[in-house]
Amino acid sequence: MTPVERLLRTKPTERIVAEGGHGEGGDLRRTMSLWQLTLFSVGATLGTGIFVILGQAVPKAGPAVVLAFVLAAFTALLSALSYAELAGTIPVSGSSYSYAYATLGELVAWVCGWCLMLEYAVSVAAVAVGWGEYLNAFLSSLAGVVLPDAITRSPGQDGGVVNVTAIVIVLLATWLLLRGASESATANAFFVLIKIAVLLFFCVVAFTAFRSGNLAPFAPMGVAGITAAASQVFFSYIGFDAASTAGEEARNPKRDLPLAIVLSLAIVTAVYVLVALAAVGAMPWTDFDPEGTEASLSYVADLAMGATWPGLIVSFGAVVAIASVVLTVIYGQTRILFAMSRDGLIPRVFQRVSPRRQVPVANTLIVAAFISVLAGLVPLGQLAEATSIGTLFAFAIVNVGVLVLRYRSPELPRSFRTPFFPATPVLGAIMCVVVMAGLAGVTWLAFALWMLVGLVCYFLYGYGHSRLNAEVR
Repeated sequence: MTPVERLLRTKPTERIVAEGGHGEGGDLRRTMSLWQLTLFSVGATLGTGIFVILGQAVPKAGPAVVLAFVLAAFTALLSALSYAELAGTIPVSGSSYSYAYATLGELVAWVCGWCLMLEYAVSVAAVAVGWGEYLNAFLSSLAGVVLPDAITRSPGQDGGVVNVTAIVIVLLATWLLLRGASESATANAFFVLIKIAVLLFFCVVAFTAFRSGNLAPFAPMGVAGITAAASQVFFSYIGFDAASTAGEEARNPKRDLPLAIVLSLAIVTAVYVLVALAAVGAMPWTDFDPEGTEASLSYVADLAMGATWPGLIVSFGAVVAIASVVLTVIYGQTRILFAMSRDGLIPRVFQRVSPRRQVPVANTLIVAAFISVLAGLVPLGQLAEATSIGTLFAFAIVNVGVLVLRYRSPELPRSFRTPFFPATPVLGAIMCVVVMAGLAGVTWLAFALWMLVGLVCYFLYGYGHSRLNAEVR
């Protein structure tokens, strides 16, 4: 085969599925139920975004921010349906990396996997960095305690030395992950139920101050304002694909993975729309300040009740929300690396499974160490924002992958089929490109640099160690 043919060679779907669950030294354990898989995706999606995003989105759309969340959900749904089909057809840990390998070839799969590293590792480090700020806000409201800047901020920030709080939450998540997939899923379910309860509590409080007059005019900025707000809140939906990284630890992956992906998006959308409606109904949209903290859910809750204790409960929900995101996203990162290692594209250490714990221990520790360094010592800046492009690129690849696999292998058994094919995946890919095009130039530059580093890594290591390429030499 020519070098170009090797780069574009796909891995047979049957082989990807057959290798599922098997690592070096042991196998992963199938323990996750549909309920746990659904809450895994909800845990990765329902993060701090909803606690702060309203303050930035409401001034763009006014009360019609509710429609902006619905529009963003529709955009996410297009890709979610494609994920559901491929997750049911190729139920393995690699998520969109494995789907790309089966449909578009090794080089595209590597680029997709590299994008997922950006989405998972860098974004979770950025989220962990913010945990100290939310913890400070909660402790300050609860007991007047404020942690020093030296341990809650990264070097380069005012007073920052080492962001110890970010490292602590990463280490706590790592400890849970090392105990086993089932234990991690149980802990995540507990976290998710708490933050959903907190958000429902906010809705109850805010609806006590609901004024229909606050919803008029409903769309002061028109359709343009709604679409601008939808582009912003779209990133609050990123994470619904987390269940697809658990394909080799699900009890009934062909049935449960598609259901978990779609159900998690439905749950998150319902919560977002309810919270948005409660917030804009309780406080005039003109009072939402995108530059300040006045528009946080805590502030709206306090305003609605005329007391400070509701905001304290909401702040606690934000602290729990970050913990859940850190746990689920680190899990997803380790399983994607597990699949890439099994294909030979990264070192074998990432596919080693502990026979006793039935989890990739070395993989988890390496990822935790890397994220801890990022979160504790590195100001992430534009690189963290570039995770948005990385995620959207992976979404686009999955939409294209559905098209390719349907036409190339129509005989494959599929437990879920994307409705309105081929319109749904085509529109899904187009919407991903449209949202990507609206991102800032400096974000594109950070993404381009990340891709350049990824291609260098592939040609220095992955191309020469690929198991698929080794078979044709």
